[in-house]
Amino acid sequence: MEIAEPVTPTAPRPIGRAVLTQWWRELAFLHWPVDPAVVAPLLPAGTRPDTLDGVTYVGLIGFRMDRVGLGAGVPYFGRFAETNVRLYSVDDAGRRGVVFRSLDAARLLPVVVGRVALGLNYVWSKMSVERSGDGAYTYRSRRRWPDAGPRAAFTVVPGGPAPKDPLNDFLTARWGLHTSRRGTTIYLPNEHPAWPLRTATLEHLDETVLSAAGLAVEGPPPSVLFSDGVPVKFGPPA
Repeated sequence: MEIAEPVTPTAPRPIGRAVLTQWWRELAFLHWPVDPAVVAPLLPAGTRPDTLDGVTYVGLIGFRMDRVGLGAGVPYFGRFAETNVRLYSVDDAGRRGVVFRSLDAARLLPVVVGRVALGLNYVWSKMSVERSGDGAYTYRSRRRWPDAGPRAAFTVVPGGPAPKDPLNDFLTARWGLHTSRRGTTIYLPNEHPAWPLRTATLEHLDETVLSAAGLAVEGPPPSVLFSDGVPVKFGPPA
């Protein structure tokens, strides 16, 4: 019998010792529904697509990464833009998580650390997050290394508080990530306050990172959200 833990607004398994701390700020969440059978081959061994009403999703997430540090005493890596393409997974223990098909980051050191230490598909990119006078946020990225070329540019206008909605929770209340490191699937748990989610309107989208990640979507994303951000800590991998 397949099991999956409940979707909860805060972490169902609070972590103890933090191995990684950071802030996620000024996040735009763009999501498209996809067939679970399409994304299943893209997930690590021992995980399957997580679904809501028989559908899973692919997300394009732009934000600022801030105050990234290792453990409790290592200096911060500074502030930089990041954009990721992610899928939604659940493992045999019922732990819901995300699987990153790609993570574009503007700082080279976190890219190297993420690729070597966690097996994550980090890519060094030229990036920016800009806020205009009318409150719109524009996220831009173009890859530099190791696979130059794919790009993303999108603009969202945040609105008021997002309604309590099962889909919003499903897409954002994620308390860990699944990744494959040296042939072994690992789960890295995280913990943060409940998301302060806002509605958002997409004004512009021009991207090739989804197709570069082996994913095809059609039309504008039916789900667009924004958050001012949360502080995050990650626990030891399992």
